[in-house]
Amino acid sequence: MSKRFYKLVTITSDNGIMLDNRVLKTPQKAALSMPTRTLAEEVAAEWRSQGDKVLPLSMPLTRLANTAVDRIGAERRKIVDEVVAFAGSDLVCYRAAEPQGLVRRQDELWNPVVDWALRALDAPFVMTTGVMHAKQPEAALRAFEAHIGGMDDFAIAGLHTLTTLTGSALLAAMLAAQQIDAEAAWRAAFADEDWQIEQWGEDDEASVMRARRRKEYDACCRYLAALR
Repeated sequence: MSKRFYKLVTITSDNGIMLDNRVLKTPQKAALSMPTRTLAEEVAAEWRSQGDKVLPLSMPLTRLANTAVDRIGAERRKIVDEVVAFAGSDLVCYRAAEPQGLVRRQDELWNPVVDWALRALDAPFVMTTGVMHAKQPEAALRAFEAHIGGMDDFAIAGLHTLTTLTGSALLAAMLAAQQIDAEAAWRAAFADEDWQIEQWGEDDEASVMRARRRKEYDACCRYLAALR
């Protein structure tokens, strides 16, 4: 947090941001130029909305753009490997054997994700019952990796964040590809937790954490939408 040091926020012809007469840079001092005008406008709006103090935590799209430039640009291979590793033990591939209500809930919300991966990516992920690790076919992981490899650094930054927030790389990729809407993806990500809440009630601390995660999730969805 620092004192606001600028008055005017403008967008340059190459979708960068000017704070008065100063170019907005990333924490690693790289010029922050957005791939779309829409994202530039979203980032500019975050800087315009600051009060007397600049609060970085209130600027999630700026943080994601910084991550795309500073981290993905420098560690692209590492980040792609992390997302592929998530897919190797993906949430939607591990199913309950009982009770039948939960089994049906998982089938309803998760089968379309696995089906999409096969249909759209030619990635044949397999499902298993229980929590013991089941090795995914190499063909599925390589197809999924190829799909991610076709994304630019800004999209990968959003995908990586969504994977962490939802616990599912497949769900995050489907959302990034606009093949599932944000509400449906959120319900799928919390299928198990929602089932438990319905049976046993809601925990106050867990509710606060989930609300915080939902706020980050919504911001990431806005970020990905602004890239299109």
